[in-house]
Amino acid sequence: MSKIKCDHCHLEYDEDIMIKDDSLHFCCKGCQGVYHLLKDDGLDSFYEKLGNKTIAPPLTTDNDVEKFDTKSFEDNFIKTTDEGFSRIDLIIEGIHCAACVWLNEKVLYDTDGIVEANINFSTNKAKIVWDEDKIKLSEIILKIRSIGYNAYAYDATIADEKATKSKRDFFIRMMVAVFATMNIMMLSVAKYTGFFTGISEQVRNYIHLGEFILATPVLFYSGWIFYKGAYYGLKNRILNMDFLVSSGATFSYIYSLYVLFGGKGESYFDSVAMIITFVLVGKYLEVIGKKSAVDTLDKIKSSIPLEAIIIEDNIKKVLPINSVKVGDIVELKAGEKASFDGALESSSASFDESSISGESLPIDKQKGSKIFSGTINCEKVIRYKVLKSYEDSTLNSIVTLLEDSLSSKPKIEHKANEISKGFSVLILSLAILTFVVWYYFGIDLGFDYEGAEHFEKSFIVAISVIVIACPCALALATPIASLIGISELAKNGLLFKEAKYIETLATADTLVMDKTGTITKGKLKVKKAKFLDDNIHKLNLLYTLLDSSNHPISNSVKEYMKNNFSLESKDLFDIKSIDGQGVVAKYKNIDGKVFNILGGNMKLLKTYNIDYKFESKNSIYIFVVDSKVIATFELEDEIKEGAKEFISNIKKLGLDVVMLTGDNNATAKNVASNVGIKNYISEVDPIEKAQFIQDLKNKDKNVIMVGDGINDSVALAKSDVSIAMGSSADIALSVSDIVLLDNSLNSLELAFTLSKRTYKFIKQNLFISLVYNAITIPLAMAGYVIPLVAALSMSLSSLIVVANSMRIKLKK
Repeated sequence: MSKIKCDHCHLEYDEDIMIKDDSLHFCCKGCQGVYHLLKDDGLDSFYEKLGNKTIAPPLTTDNDVEKFDTKSFEDNFIKTTDEGFSRIDLIIEGIHCAACVWLNEKVLYDTDGIVEANINFSTNKAKIVWDEDKIKLSEIILKIRSIGYNAYAYDATIADEKATKSKRDFFIRMMVAVFATMNIMMLSVAKYTGFFTGISEQVRNYIHLGEFILATPVLFYSGWIFYKGAYYGLKNRILNMDFLVSSGATFSYIYSLYVLFGGKGESYFDSVAMIITFVLVGKYLEVIGKKSAVDTLDKIKSSIPLEAIIIEDNIKKVLPINSVKVGDIVELKAGEKASFDGALESSSASFDESSISGESLPIDKQKGSKIFSGTINCEKVIRYKVLKSYEDSTLNSIVTLLEDSLSSKPKIEHKANEISKGFSVLILSLAILTFVVWYYFGIDLGFDYEGAEHFEKSFIVAISVIVIACPCALALATPIASLIGISELAKNGLLFKEAKYIETLATADTLVMDKTGTITKGKLKVKKAKFLDDNIHKLNLLYTLLDSSNHPISNSVKEYMKNNFSLESKDLFDIKSIDGQGVVAKYKNIDGKVFNILGGNMKLLKTYNIDYKFESKNSIYIFVVDSKVIATFELEDEIKEGAKEFISNIKKLGLDVVMLTGDNNATAKNVASNVGIKNYISEVDPIEKAQFIQDLKNKDKNVIMVGDGINDSVALAKSDVSIAMGSSADIALSVSDIVLLDNSLNSLELAFTLSKRTYKFIKQNLFISLVYNAITIPLAMAGYVIPLVAALSMSLSSLIVVANSMRIKLKK
């Protein structure tokens, strides 16, 4: 019985079991349905892209799609974007070529309700964004299945298992190459010794045969990684490093086969094996370096509890952390780590917050105190109420932030990648030119290939050019240094949302700092209070006005009033907060009279045309009722330890330091002079701060802004890099590009020094790789380097780059 190919999946089956459809043949109704679906939708060009390759027939089992619409599935795998759409990461089974990616993306993009569909060909991971009001996830899964593929939710555990399997496969390929190459080297010693002392043609042929047997698995098994990379590169019209390695080794192998089967000259099976082996070893060391860089992330992720004890109607339940909801009561034993942000329900507790704040001593907490995920309960069994789900928790935000930063690329890496793409084309052109010049013009600069034919000379020199110039070092220069730099920063409590901020921080020329909570501790205390009218009714109005604001000055004055007076709240209306000035409101007494009240700084008084003179070296708060000053407060904020040394060291790094504050000029001048800042600007509101940042950027300044993460949000958004020194990690995470977990100036200084150090090593690596190529390529073109030495030299340049990057870890 003859076999016929299915017109959809291209698999062969006996003719008698095929479904006939006019002149078409299908192995099943699924293939028949998909074929007509694509034809009706104008997507039949898929078969041209597919060529003669086969694909799996479509699935016909759709009885499990309901699970994709369940609440538990949504909680575990579906996220909501800032625009309000749903998002999921899927693994699509059955994708094995660019045509499969094209087809899936085309079908999904043409489906009403799908906003985005991007598929990574190398990982089969698809990012799907859709409008829940127009289409359900189960319908998207059915759509994918209808064209012959399957999809399931991306699970990090599954991804880790695949990564481990891939690493193991890489290691086995490398060990096969190392074993074979070591044996080839022994045969090569005999061959090259005989080259000088005399060796019979028969013995030499036996050596060539032995080298052929050993080199073949190295090239086609161990070297399969490079063929695969070269294939996908060519598919995307890119001549990459893998293409140069595979082409250099393949040409050497083909020429050596020619010699083995009777051609004149010397075989280069040893060079074939060594090219593959040396590059594989270099790539494996790169994998080890990357593994070292992500160890910090793995350590954090491995410490996250998978379950939590929930108290419901006085009954304990053990639930997965993703199933715990806001408002649930969690029980935490001594020594356990909190999985959620919450508020303490027990009377007291003690927590180790070193992983979040860097504080080495346990922090005592009272009922109602905030608990951060990732911190450890020190003493006893406690209970706390969940305020944020695990997905929104501080700990998960840190993990997500680290994952994003490790996968992102700085600008300089994009430039290096562009250079390496053009570099490969240039090298291939130079190799062809070298062959032509050597072959037709017979150039010989003194390197003696005794007994070699003229073609062999030209061919081997061209191969040497290809191999020695592989841009491995250039491709490694930036990513390996960036990964190690990100890892070292994370170990020191510095979380960069993207790796590109290393470069921005390293090249910055201006540092703009807020005063309160940044240079100072932000814990204001009333140093002096003056009451021009101590009427208790008016003091109640003051207390109520203070209670309507969350500003640090208002909170400090309110605390002072609570400690010194017995007060009660009144009903205010038309309460307005004026950025950078204070708060205004109105009050109606029992007689119906309306009073205008305000509390804030001198700028607020000027805004309301209230003539009052008051100067202080400290922060001030003035309370006014119907244009009459009732009370004045002077508040003192302690400068952070080491602030003066920090400013001095930052200046030594070449940055201009500017203090930008909404506080009065006398206070700003006092703080600036104490810490050594010459350039300061006072009495500016948040909009003026943002405009000041924009003005600096208009002057081509690279501006880093450090603020408290709340009042400075507009200015932070305007800067090239924003660093929030907020009092809590969740605030900092939401508004900044860089998170300082311990909130100290020492960490801020370390962020600059480590970024500059990492960036310096990136530039060193690029310099090493470019100088290497500038020296070795002309030598190879001149015929002074054989392929064996070229492979060793190329691998050595990659190892130098990796070793140089590891120096980032060394302490000065």
